Amino acid sequence: MADPSTYRPAPGSIPVDPGVYRFSDADGRVIYVGKAKSLRSRLSSYFQDLAALHPRTLAMVTTASKVEWTVVRTEVEALQLEYSWIKEYDPRFNVRYRDDKSYPYLAVTLNEEYPRALVMRGAKKRGIRYFGPYAHAWAIRETLDQLLRVFPVRSCSKGVFNRSRQIGRPCLLGYIGKCSAPCVERVSADEHREIVEDLVAFLDGKTTTYVKRLEREMKAAAAELDFERAARLRDDIAALERAMEANAVVLGDGTDADVVALADDPLEVAVQIFYVRGGRVRGQRGWVADKAEDASPGELVERFLLQLYGETGGETVPREILVPAMPDDDEEADALRELLAELRGGKIELRVPQRGDKRSLLETVSRNAAQTLKLHKSKRASDLTTRNRALEQIQEALELDEPPLRIECYDISNLAGTEVVGSMVVFEDGLPRKSEYRKFAVRGESGTDDVAAIREVLRRRFRRAITGADDEPEAEDVPVLEPAPEATHEPAAETQETGGDDGPGLRPSRIDPETGKVRRFAYTPGLVVVDGGQPQVNAARQAMDESGVPDIPVVGLAKRLEEVWPPDSDDPLILPRTSEGLYLLQRVRDEAHRFAITFHRQRRSKSMTDSVLDTVPGLGPARRKALLAHFGSLKKVRAASAEEIAEVKGIGPGLAATIAETLSQGKASAPAVNTATGEVLDAES
Repeated sequence: MADPSTYRPAPGSIPVDPGVYRFSDADGRVIYVGKAKSLRSRLSSYFQDLAALHPRTLAMVTTASKVEWTVVRTEVEALQLEYSWIKEYDPRFNVRYRDDKSYPYLAVTLNEEYPRALVMRGAKKRGIRYFGPYAHAWAIRETLDQLLRVFPVRSCSKGVFNRSRQIGRPCLLGYIGKCSAPCVERVSADEHREIVEDLVAFLDGKTTTYVKRLEREMKAAAAELDFERAARLRDDIAALERAMEANAVVLGDGTDADVVALADDPLEVAVQIFYVRGGRVRGQRGWVADKAEDASPGELVERFLLQLYGETGGETVPREILVPAMPDDDEEADALRELLAELRGGKIELRVPQRGDKRSLLETVSRNAAQTLKLHKSKRASDLTTRNRALEQIQEALELDEPPLRIECYDISNLAGTEVVGSMVVFEDGLPRKSEYRKFAVRGESGTDDVAAIREVLRRRFRRAITGADDEPEAEDVPVLEPAPEATHEPAAETQETGGDDGPGLRPSRIDPETGKVRRFAYTPGLVVVDGGQPQVNAARQAMDESGVPDIPVVGLAKRLEEVWPPDSDDPLILPRTSEGLYLLQRVRDEAHRFAITFHRQRRSKSMTDSVLDTVPGLGPARRKALLAHFGSLKKVRAASAEEIAEVKGIGPGLAATIAETLSQGKASAPAVNTATGEVLDAES
């Protein structure tokens, strides 16, 4: 634990100007970023009596070993710089509103010739309209099932669509009237797109107009004694009303707004947001985050809005944002409005509702936030206790000096000695840190066995950490020291840093001199785990000793009996099956295995595809990509006729015949064999 007085800036050295500051630990990692109207006033508050500090602020200042700052001219510049630093450095002590799951959306793929409606998660893609998010995928499917009766758009996958096209028969949804079956040309592409546009308009909130139109058509059909059509329209109206029941009107003026509320205690904050579009609640999300300091509600709201709209993009910023509190200072509030308006590309209204429907809705969202925090506290206590106990058990079992707060695990994946790859996964404080994961393509003769591959991967990882290069001569496997960079002073931005030196003007070279950022592989782990038994762990120990890091502990975890193997030991450590420490090691090992298998399959699939299709004369990368996108796999391309291949855009009859002839003459690949057991493997093994 560091003493803040050892790196406290000299009196009078901190400017009174507005700016952004950051605290870094002994390894050079940025652990906290903040902004202030007066840097001197704000930074001085961190160096007061430790007993008066907020618990997480106390943890932060005792973890840090230096502080640096940058002076800016305006509040907007401060907001932008603070957000960019938080995004770049991912500081562990900043409030980071991280969702605990990926929320599903109802998506309409307008970028396809025959758009389809489906449930989607993850990052948004251009050309696709998203509606939501929803709390549960089943809620989307129930709503979509109701809407397909009225808007029979395509909802099948590309494979099902192409198969129905080939056989000339629609799928089940086409037979029961929940798809207009464009695959068999019951409707043209233009007619199908009109149906899709009606669905999108309905989901956009234009529900009343469409329902009234159906009611007029129903009455007209009844007047013409076409009772069958009138009954069908009546059922369509009932289906739409059932779909609309889940999205009741909450704002009578039909406005588009995001309603944000929070509930906090001294250590954590829960945030809820309701997405209101066309006066109806179209989705909801929730976050829970740790508080790094005793921030006011206005400060928490400001940081949340910056992260929310900065990461999702300007197109998600609505015209109106309702919040429980405004930033504490009017200038900060104006700066936030200006920045959000710049993201949206138009005027926005940011305010605290005082009365009426909007105030009532904010109170509802606030109750949701309070309930979320209450539920989280009951789970969080168990999670923290369990993770701490796991790290303590590992420390005790391996006789380490301190708990391994950073654990790195390595695994090797190959198939019959081909496409050999290695993986490195990182767990910090018992949780995966995916931004630190790394992949290795194993080179040369090391791919002949797992032991040699492990030795190569570990040697490359730690040599890179020490020298900054992946392949350095053995003679240079020593720490490189360089003079500490001097503070630079520019007219528009001044930077000052103090503390953190490992000697008089020297420190380990963790900073890339070209980019000024912390180099990859710069942080050393508290424990290294390899997937395997005694041979693998001894190879890892040898590689680490040769790389100049003999003091980092390493163990192997064998799959068969879940034995923990220390290096140079004839007997493994047997942890109890109920041990939280063993469970954490298993999670780390399984994650490394999953990551390695995924990378191996990617390389194997690419090499198989490229090796076959590269032999086709006249087939370039663009056409090869179009061919695979059309059929979905190389196997389906092999089974296709020249006429079917010629249907792909950009491929003429002559080239199609060449492709079919080349693939038909190609020899079937030899079956894959597990080198350890001799068992024949399928493509997914």
